[in-house]
Amino acid sequence: MTTENDLVLLYMHDKPLSFARVEAIEPDHKRGWYHVRLMLLQIPVQVITWILRDAYINGESFTMDGNPMRIEKVVPPRTDEEEQPPTQLNRPAAKPGNVISLEDLKKK
Repeated sequence: MTTENDLVLLYMHDKPLSFARVEAIEPDHKRGWYHVRLMLLQIPVQVITWILRDAYINGESFTMDGNPMRIEKVVPPRTDEEEQPPTQLNRPAAKPGNVISLEDLKKK
């Protein structure tokens, strides 16, 4: 299920079009429809709002101006560290650090 702050990939004609972050999902006055605000992750960054059914938000194909579209939630791949329990990570013990005063640096 796609929710706010999820990363999605937008498809047009079954070809990837752009990555986007779901900024907001708000109900429309029509039952089962939602205003979906997406921030397109491209240059320049743009914010768009589409009015979609919940099925479309969750990956079902739909058409926009006669073009087949689809939204797919992006699930980031797991790293090797995430696959191991935290107790089995081979990390060196943390060493105490030095505190650097920014105020002292400004005086020099």
